[in-house]
Amino acid sequence: MRATAVLTVKNEGAFLVEWVAHHLGIGFTDLVVLSNDCTDGTDAMLDRLAEIAPVHHIRNDGPYDEGGIQFTGLKLADKHPSVCEADWLCALDVDEFVNIHTGDHTLAALISALPDADAITLTWRLFGNGGAVAFRDAPITAQFTKAAPEILYWPWRASMFKTLYRNHGAYKKLGVHRPRAPDADKVEHTRWFDGEGRDLGPRFHKGGIFSPYGRPNYGLVQLNHYPLGAMESYIVKRDRGRAVHEADALGLDYWTERNWVAEEDTSIRQSDSLRDPWLERLMADDPLAELHASAVLWRKERFDKLMLEEPNRALFGRLLIAPPAKALSLDHAKRLIGYGQRAAQIAKQAP
Repeated sequence: MRATAVLTVKNEGAFLVEWVAHHLGIGFTDLVVLSNDCTDGTDAMLDRLAEIAPVHHIRNDGPYDEGGIQFTGLKLADKHPSVCEADWLCALDVDEFVNIHTGDHTLAALISALPDADAITLTWRLFGNGGAVAFRDAPITAQFTKAAPEILYWPWRASMFKTLYRNHGAYKKLGVHRPRAPDADKVEHTRWFDGEGRDLGPRFHKGGIFSPYGRPNYGLVQLNHYPLGAMESYIVKRDRGRAVHEADALGLDYWTERNWVAEEDTSIRQSDSLRDPWLERLMADDPLAELHASAVLWRKERFDKLMLEEPNRALFGRLLIAPPAKALSLDHAKRLIGYGQRAAQIAKQAP
């Protein structure tokens, strides 16, 4: 089985080796990584990784089409042999870690548990900041262990998923959350399953990026999502900008909706024994280790520089006093959803 994960990055060198080691450890055979406009040495790290591991680096330097940087990158990845020849594909971000609960915690175990699946939805579990102020050069999966409740009714983003899917022609293009360009003759025969092992039926054949609300989704697999990190890292992330929503500056609203610390979840540590041999092998490479250390230093220096600007100081101060997110009651969630449905109806009736 050949399984390829596709990643787009900018100035994420401090986190790159952990991400690569984890996903090679759980069974991805190839990683296709697109970089753009890096100033921390991420691109140089990827060049070195391509020499010592099954990592394939594509420079996504532009020009970019109307879909933005990430979609332009995915179009480049669509043509790469490691994508074209893969049996399974999945597009991920560097703050997302596939966390498999079944069998020996590998992709092979997950696919064996769902032998009829053509697509498996990997629903986010949001991991909050947990009060971490300073960036530390330590594994993200060990630093941040407080997460959202397994069952949430709001916010809607908490139920978003990424898709692991068979590359057998039913979909012709990679997408950020799900495969795109369905083949009319093949897509109707695909079977989609969720992370709990339930058959999702035909409703997801051509659309949908949210798992149904109000029920568990993590029985076999979840996608650990670490969108915040330490407060210092969040300021640097704001400076970097967003890959899809380039015009949307990160602020307290983004932070508040994602800062979930309701439950302890250390389940991803069950994959440490799969990750660690790769982590040791990669960090034993002197050129890569030096590039990693340089990226760590860059991140610390970048934060210091950004704090000379008042908007960044103001946001950092708000992060220091902002409370973590609290789950809504079912009644309040229903009210919010009802308002959303009414707004959609009004929008349809508008001339």
